[in-house]
Amino acid sequence: MKNIINTALVILKLVIPFYLLADILIYFHILEHISFLFEPFTYILGFDEKLALSLAAGMLFNIYAGIAFAAPLNLTPYEWTMLGLFMGIAHALPVENAIMKKLGISVWYSTILRITGGILAVYIFKLFNFNLNGETVLKSMEINHYNSFFDMLSHSVYNASVLALKIIILISVIIVFMDFIKTKFFKNKNISAHFSILTGLILGITYGAGILIKEKEKLSRKEIIFIGTFLMICHSVIEDTALFAIFGASIWILISIRLILAIIISYLVVRLYK
Repeated sequence: MKNIINTALVILKLVIPFYLLADILIYFHILEHISFLFEPFTYILGFDEKLALSLAAGMLFNIYAGIAFAAPLNLTPYEWTMLGLFMGIAHALPVENAIMKKLGISVWYSTILRITGGILAVYIFKLFNFNLNGETVLKSMEINHYNSFFDMLSHSVYNASVLALKIIILISVIIVFMDFIKTKFFKNKNISAHFSILTGLILGITYGAGILIKEKEKLSRKEIIFIGTFLMICHSVIEDTALFAIFGASIWILISIRLILAIIISYLVVRLYK
């Protein structure tokens, strides 16, 4: 039980401050003033410059913020698929890279890997010249507007608290279930790696890394690098994919390209690892 609490606290100390910071930056419209820094990514990816703000929000904060800024731009299914590939890999970089650092994976490695992986995913998509028919899907995800700073802060603290509770419950359930399975069926085997990959694929880096943080002493450095690399490219495939599919992005392309890329890159990294 103590290990579960310690693992959850490590994650919460990283997630909650960034959650509050994101809301504060959006409230004061600071993001709009720094979005020009992300315009080079629009050139590299072949996006319109108007997506710079969406990329800034997604890469710095989370996918929801990125989609909220992209939703009013009337993107085509083709554009939503490209955005989904890049942002599905390279989002929430500060907080998720900080979590990976707890596993001994450097922030520079995480940042370069995820941005490069996102760019590669988009280029692979373009290379095969997928023909995505369909009209622009007009939906929206609104950025919350508040009457005052304190109104925003109270909502942010409440939402952060709900997120904290969700993280604690899910990580606790997963760890208890994993320990039960190990005790009953795999007494002499280490299945932590399999659980962390499965958890990360379904729920996201925060939860997959949560398992790794608890079990990292039982894993080799090479195993941690492999799992970390894999999850940074391909994680939360259900929720993230569904969010972009709402706007017309191709589900099978979003999942297949990320999954294949994660397998290839993580394999190559481990082969080159000394």
